[in-house]
Amino acid sequence: MPAKDDGSDKEKCLDLFLKIGLDERTAKNTVANNKVTANLTSVIDEAGATDGCSRTVGNFLYTVATKYPANALPHRPTLLQYIVSLKVKTTAQLDAALSFLATTGSENLDLDRFEEACGVGVEVSEEDIKQAVSEVVEENKATILELRYRTNVGELLGHVRKRLPWGDAKVAKQLVDAKLYELLGDRTAADDEKPSRKKKEKPAKVEDKAAPVSTPEKSPEEDVNPFLIFPNPEENFKVHTEVPFSDGSILRCCNTRDLLDKHLKATGGKVLTRFPPEPNGYLHIGHAKAMFIDFGLAKDRDGGCYLRYDDTNPEAEKKEYIDHIEEIVQWMGWKPFKITYTSDYFQELYELAVELIKKGHAYVDHQTPDEIKEYREKKLNSPWRDRPISESLKLFEDMKNGSIEEGKATLRMKQDMQSDNYNMYDLIAYRIKFTPHPHAGDKWCIYPSYDYAHCIVDSLENITHSLCTLEFETRRASYYWLLHALGIYQPYVWEYSRLNVSNTVMSKRKLNRLVTEKWVDGWDDPRLMTLAGLRRRGMTPTAINAFVRGIGITRSDGTLISVERLEYHVREELNKTAPRAMVVLHPLKVVITNLEANSAIEVDAKKWPDAQADDASAFYKIPFSNVVYIEHSDFRMQDSKDYYGLAPGKSVILRYAFPIKCTEVILADDNETILEIRAEYDPSKKTKPKGVLHWVAQPSPGVDPLKVEVRLFERLFLSENPAELDNWLGDLNPNSKVIIPDAYGVSSIQNAKVGDNFQFERLGYFVVDRDSTSEKLVFNRTVTLKGSYSKGGK
Repeated sequence: MPAKDDGSDKEKCLDLFLKIGLDERTAKNTVANNKVTANLTSVIDEAGATDGCSRTVGNFLYTVATKYPANALPHRPTLLQYIVSLKVKTTAQLDAALSFLATTGSENLDLDRFEEACGVGVEVSEEDIKQAVSEVVEENKATILELRYRTNVGELLGHVRKRLPWGDAKVAKQLVDAKLYELLGDRTAADDEKPSRKKKEKPAKVEDKAAPVSTPEKSPEEDVNPFLIFPNPEENFKVHTEVPFSDGSILRCCNTRDLLDKHLKATGGKVLTRFPPEPNGYLHIGHAKAMFIDFGLAKDRDGGCYLRYDDTNPEAEKKEYIDHIEEIVQWMGWKPFKITYTSDYFQELYELAVELIKKGHAYVDHQTPDEIKEYREKKLNSPWRDRPISESLKLFEDMKNGSIEEGKATLRMKQDMQSDNYNMYDLIAYRIKFTPHPHAGDKWCIYPSYDYAHCIVDSLENITHSLCTLEFETRRASYYWLLHALGIYQPYVWEYSRLNVSNTVMSKRKLNRLVTEKWVDGWDDPRLMTLAGLRRRGMTPTAINAFVRGIGITRSDGTLISVERLEYHVREELNKTAPRAMVVLHPLKVVITNLEANSAIEVDAKKWPDAQADDASAFYKIPFSNVVYIEHSDFRMQDSKDYYGLAPGKSVILRYAFPIKCTEVILADDNETILEIRAEYDPSKKTKPKGVLHWVAQPSPGVDPLKVEVRLFERLFLSENPAELDNWLGDLNPNSKVIIPDAYGVSSIQNAKVGDNFQFERLGYFVVDRDSTSEKLVFNRTVTLKGSYSKGGK
């Protein structure tokens, strides 16, 4: 493995990565990431490719280094030999191989089944692909003839892939294009016309920001399904987790055939997942990733996803949070299979706890929290650990009946106090709380812990895939220990990396402090990464889901994702959906001296950059009168070569209207403050200045334009990772919110509703805020027009 700070070693790694065909940018970005460098170096060595290989093989080696399932490492050399020998030679084959190995784990590899699953030895000729393409085009002929060249080629290629999963995707694309030309002939002007609201404007140019890791580019038709890594429900009899005990024994976690058959009968073989938030706060963008994985997997496999409120702590939960969570899940575009509460299962959980005691796997303990902590640190058993089963049964019933004071007893699981895993140190299953429950009322005074309830409810709801973030990985042992001890169905557990976004905090404790201490204006403050805040800022669920999908379902924890990456996806979305308008933030009055005061020229302004001249709905009318307003920042007393704004004696074009030339500047008594500009317009439009300014005009003499309030938001924190700072509140950005109370806008926006998005030309994307009134609209800036993130960056 290369040393982290050794320049010569990095040069050697760079040379090695270039030898295997990685492009220079990907190679350099890989060297900058020590973990990926180590993985890729090992993979190249295992593959015997240190002297180089083809670009295709090299890209496959890179994919193995970054996406290979950690639970199947013993089989990595085998896969690499299939790659270098070109037995696995297409992206589809490699994806299938990774999925198969993730399911197999460390078990013995059945090469026959592996080769069958990956299409090894299956030769698909160009003639085969041509035949499949002909069949697909014929089946979809009516739609193709109707849509012509607006036909979704990706869908056609998808049908081809279903017929020939191992065929060459590039050849298929070429043949589909050729077949469409054969059927439709040359493109016509009509083929290039698209609905004005649908056509995608070229995205704002963004600087190319170097990424810590950049994946080799794939063609559009090779879009990878992120859910391929997960096994099917019928495969959940395989051992994929082992729990070692201090006595040398090992629990190999898997379902018996009887348990799995019973589960499959209950579910019909469908995938069932769950999104299990605690109703003790507002959801943030990290939950958007969890929703994408939980709901997304279920949707991908035609299954269902429970929305389950993990409401085991009655002191922290509120109906406000429950209502918010359900609303946000729907806003994000997800539909729960069922909405349940952990408290729905309190009776079953209690009965299973009694069963656990009877089996000798739980006991009532009287240690205080401090004593429990001390004994765990010293790996000492509780004095009450070996009390008679009958005694624990009686005491547990007393706990349930309210006969024991709060804090005087807990029910603990009898696990392994000598384990190397802290989460096997006799975790608490039940504690006493004389607090009514928001959902269950006052029926219970004992409440189950997360560690006890979570896995059991997963089992009771027949969850097929229990998916959570990596900090829960060490709890996997306890999860399976408990289900095994009770002899009930065991879901497949898999952990993924948390979503960490720059320039913000996402821990509930820190978010709660920001809100309660009024550093921000509530849970939906547009500067927060809560989903309510992002919605109020004008970000769309489509963009947020695209952002999450682009990050992928990985296990590489600790990566800090730049917030600019999210903003990139928001721009991509709003560029297609937000109509254009003009607003002037800091108005500077310009009097057009060669236009009469009582006259106005009506001009057409585009709502969409690709507006067609014969589509009246794609334009809005604005008056060009003898008083217009431009931005203060678009005027200077001193002109310069690289300045395209207005200056004395200089001309600019007013967007959609006419060229104007500054003829006079009216200054205040201090001889510095600019009060007013005098200018002449060129009605013939023969003047062709370079500068183009946005503007707003008086609708009639003496009447001000539409006055609006505009709120400009920046990063809430100055540092990329404020959470790691001791004084994280001291890192708050004092300029994260700037209010402009008296901006001027064109009249076309005066009927905008809360939630409507706009692009204010030259300024950015904005949304109507809920603070708007019938007297005055309030706009929040969602994002600026440009950012420094580029597709492929981190």
